[in-house]
Amino acid sequence: MLLTRRAEFSASHSCYNYALSEQQNRDLYGEYPGSHGHGHNYVVEVTLDGEPDAVTGMVVDLKLLKEVIQREVVDPMDHRHLNYEVQPFSTVVPTAENVAKEIWTRLEPHLRFDNAKLHSVRLYETEDQYVDFTGGR
Repeated sequence: MLLTRRAEFSASHSCYNYALSEQQNRDLYGEYPGSHGHGHNYVVEVTLDGEPDAVTGMVVDLKLLKEVIQREVVDPMDHRHLNYEVQPFSTVVPTAENVAKEIWTRLEPHLRFDNAKLHSVRLYETEDQYVDFTGGR
């Protein structure tokens, strides 16, 4: 059974890779890649895979899941410039793919249960563009 909880946060970022030249960054990320950046109203969906507990009937207490997402993702990322205020994005380009992977890294140790585990992180950068991260790689 899959159980999903959704949360939202707003953050800004700049896509810029310091290992590349200015021209390479422009070619990859657009005309002003190293500028002040731009913001998104991100939506993150955290999905657990598990079986309902025989006593409670729940895969995981949704209140607990909400608290973990708030503490590990929303509080440190909301209203922040990811490149300057959230690690590891001073050295990792904060693309939607990398942000989703970082969210997984922050959540996975806190979402290990006898009957359930983290299944996926879906991060919407815009209403019509999202990335799914399912661990591994």
